[in-house]
Amino acid sequence: MREYYPLILTFITVSFFAVLFILAYIFMKDKKNSIGFDRNMDDSEIVKRLSVYAKPYRAQFILVLVLMAFSIAYDILSPILVGRAEELVKNDFGMSSLVRLVAMYMGILIVSMLCTYYQAIVLQKTGQKIMSAIREDLFIHIESLSHDQFNHIPVGKLVTRVTNDPNAISQMFTSIVVKLVKNAFVIIGVFAGMLFLNFELTLMVLCFVPYIVLFTVVFRKFSRQAYRRVKDGTTDINTYLSENLSGMKVIQIFNNEDKKLGEFREKNNYLKWAKNQQIFVFSIFRPIVYMLYISSVLCLFYLGGKGYIKNEQVFGQVITSGVLISFYMYISKFFTPIQELAEQFNWLQSAFASAEKIFSVMDMEPEIVDEPDAIELETVRGEIEFKDVWFAYEDEEWVLKGVSFHINPKETIAFVGSTGSGKTTILSLLCRNYDIQKGQILVDGIDIRKIKVSSLRRHFGQMLQDVFLFAGTIRSNIVLREDTITDEEVLEACRYVNADRFINKLPGGLDEEVRERGNNFSTGQRQLLSFARTIIHKPDVMILDEATANIDTETEQLIQDSLLKMMNIGTMLIVAHRLSTIRHANRIIVISHGKILEEGSHDELLERKGAYYELYRMQEK
Repeated sequence: MREYYPLILTFITVSFFAVLFILAYIFMKDKKNSIGFDRNMDDSEIVKRLSVYAKPYRAQFILVLVLMAFSIAYDILSPILVGRAEELVKNDFGMSSLVRLVAMYMGILIVSMLCTYYQAIVLQKTGQKIMSAIREDLFIHIESLSHDQFNHIPVGKLVTRVTNDPNAISQMFTSIVVKLVKNAFVIIGVFAGMLFLNFELTLMVLCFVPYIVLFTVVFRKFSRQAYRRVKDGTTDINTYLSENLSGMKVIQIFNNEDKKLGEFREKNNYLKWAKNQQIFVFSIFRPIVYMLYISSVLCLFYLGGKGYIKNEQVFGQVITSGVLISFYMYISKFFTPIQELAEQFNWLQSAFASAEKIFSVMDMEPEIVDEPDAIELETVRGEIEFKDVWFAYEDEEWVLKGVSFHINPKETIAFVGSTGSGKTTILSLLCRNYDIQKGQILVDGIDIRKIKVSSLRRHFGQMLQDVFLFAGTIRSNIVLREDTITDEEVLEACRYVNADRFINKLPGGLDEEVRERGNNFSTGQRQLLSFARTIIHKPDVMILDEATANIDTETEQLIQDSLLKMMNIGTMLIVAHRLSTIRHANRIIVISHGKILEEGSHDELLERKGAYYELYRMQEK
């Protein structure tokens, strides 16, 4: 009995760690809801949706499985060949037999390496195609979301969904799933090889399997939490950077750098702590599995060495030196994939978490969608009517309250009123950036909900107060979606709004570089480019939402005659605080608290001495 004390001591040590892991698992199980790392979407649903992207590449995945079958032959056969070589050298040495074994070993190794190489090439190409398809579908879906939905989703979060998360899914297809399958096959093959060599020693190795399963289950719980914290921290820091880098000028103007640095440092430290927790989890699991590996090797050497030295049978069989060497190699190849399986499973869970985040965005139903019987508008005369329109951004906090008015084709209508009265909301509803709760909006007598959104917006040209220019050139920012527009047409549009005066002075002319958000141009220049961009697409209805608010007096004078010209193009709707810019409007509608107070021409409203008269008198002072 005493001779088995080393084995008993080994299992007592392993069992001690097993008890600690069981206690940790119980604690984690009680706390898992509070830490919030469990996902809401079933793995089966995620697999089903991801398989849609993998289905076109079935042939590539079948090829990978075939290559895998050849690549794992080395792991399964090499220990047997090494054991046979050792016995050959010791017993009946023959050079020809040794050369034959070495040749077989080298052949299997070369085939395995070539298959692994081509397997990696096929998987990387396939994974990149799948990742590209997911990114494209996600971006297309994001484009379909409404303005209100964008108001509720941080830009940084969307950036993370489109960039980081597809990478995790690509890694799943290129590495994780294949390695999971490969390691599973290796474990099965190694187990079959051990049974072939020695049944009793195989049972000894299997005594450690329950501990492996236990440690792996506990490790999964901790590692899933660690992965979720890292992902949440990454999303949080991306969101913060997206907002604050865009607003860096404001931060500097108000000398707020120290405060923002403190906030960034707090988020950065959280991400650092989360990554350290992830490293800590792996630093516990890997040594534990290695401890099991060493324990099994010690048991093998103790039992095999004891039988070999004393020439005794162990579990009814004689252990030869060849069997001992083969089992030593097999134990290494048995525990390594088991350790990798646990880690790869958690990488798989991480990929599933990324997929869930992507699908959560894809599952967002666009609030503005075409009706089944929506029509295409070939032409628009420009007749617009609001019939008892009620609208609220949140619940029933009404921004518009029963607004009704009628606009004839080619009329120029101006909306004036205090900030928050509902002027800009009217223009947003007309382009169907939001849907109304009550009432009806008609264009040429047709309810805009019966018109395809793309068709409706194609006939509208919008010039906003906050002009957004894309990185590129002046030409690309004016032309936008139309590739058939010539340079002469672009220059004509620029002359029409007097933008040619500053463009002609630039070294590159129309090819002058436009940096991010057009920050290398003045506010007035950006606004003139916005005017040219609108004019060149020949809209039937033009919308100017505070389009002259940020333009200096000199620039305003340059575009006054342009506004007069544009009034003849089609229906024009203007929102302006500067009443001097709307004197020539056919009608002026005065709005306050979501209701129309009065309407009429500039002269008519001044004669009434009502709300418009008071606004005009305040600006004249």
